[in-house]
Amino acid sequence: MNVWQTARVALRALLRNKLRSFLTMLGVVIGVGAVVAMVAIGEGAKAQVEKTFAAMGSNLIIVIPGTTTAGGAHGGFGSMPTLTWDDLDAIRTQLASVETAAPSMRTIAQILSEDQNWSAQVTGTTPEYFRIRNWSLERGALFTESDVEAGTKVAVLGSTVVDMLYGPGVDPVGRTVRVKNVPFVIVGVLAPKGQSPMGSDYDDAVFIPVTTYTSKIESGLRNYVNGVIFVGASSTQATARAERDVRALLRERHRVQPGEDDDFSVRNLTEMAGAQEEGTRTLTTLLASIAAVSLLVGGIGIMNIMLVSVSERTREIGLRMAVGAKPRNILTQFMTEALALSAMGGVVGVAIGLAVAERMASTFGWPLLVRPSVILVALGFSALVGVGFGLYPARKASLLDPIEALRYE
Repeated sequence: MNVWQTARVALRALLRNKLRSFLTMLGVVIGVGAVVAMVAIGEGAKAQVEKTFAAMGSNLIIVIPGTTTAGGAHGGFGSMPTLTWDDLDAIRTQLASVETAAPSMRTIAQILSEDQNWSAQVTGTTPEYFRIRNWSLERGALFTESDVEAGTKVAVLGSTVVDMLYGPGVDPVGRTVRVKNVPFVIVGVLAPKGQSPMGSDYDDAVFIPVTTYTSKIESGLRNYVNGVIFVGASSTQATARAERDVRALLRERHRVQPGEDDDFSVRNLTEMAGAQEEGTRTLTTLLASIAAVSLLVGGIGIMNIMLVSVSERTREIGLRMAVGAKPRNILTQFMTEALALSAMGGVVGVAIGLAVAERMASTFGWPLLVRPSVILVALGFSALVGVGFGLYPARKASLLDPIEALRYE
């Protein structure tokens, strides 16, 4: 018998017991579907985490001032201004692992246009801030270093503020808004950035030069930065080194003795993103492993049904051997049946897994990422299960004695 004849015989044998073949295949369908769905969902969740942290900024480190202590009660980091403008310049110019740094001084203020008003976060900063945050323009331009030096009353608006003050699709560049009754000319609108990991709206913000902020919005603290410092490392690989360098530089500048606590806090958001991704990856591996176990259970089901099939078709096997079929032909026939069951189960399982993954991705708002390699591995594994668990029943059938098989009742 050639391959096609063997395949036809195997297919006819499976179709004689459609319900049993379907139930046997079901274990493989569930296993493959679960593997594909879980891995696709895990990859989507990982991509969502990467997108969320990318929105924060590239290679981002945040330096926060120290704490206050009154009556034994600590106020928490940020409650005591300990970072100076000289610290900012030193971080920006003295560390090779740091590309740039920018201050961030924030308050909530009422923003007024010609006929609308909106309460938003107002941030005083420098042009480097937007580069650190990977924040591009949608229209207009950013304020410049010259604007910072001159204390110019110009503003860059987030897209949410623009929508609230002027409505969607309106270009506000060149118009005037009032921040705490101080007029500012809008020079640019930032591209939408979305939500932070805590759920706040990045785009509900107004950015002005830091010198204008300290002179017109909130009085500064002379030599101290009344806010935090955003630091951009020179590369992703240099982020950990930049964190160590910033901490060492500030300890030296603040004369913090060995063994004493820092009077500031350095937070590496790249490490936070890595920890989140590692957690997502571990969960994905766990779910895929559980799905693989169900695939093995499906393989055991194939072995069980094939053993029953060999027992039921003993006379048929004896008759085939009597008319010239060789043991390898019988082995090939039963192996083909087992492989067909697992292969069809694998194809149906992939289709169901993709449908489930798409449904869950749309429910959670995650991107659907399906790697072709995962589908190929799942199909290959299902075929391997069919071959592995079908080998023993097929070998048992091929070793039957033709005379004893013909006598079998």
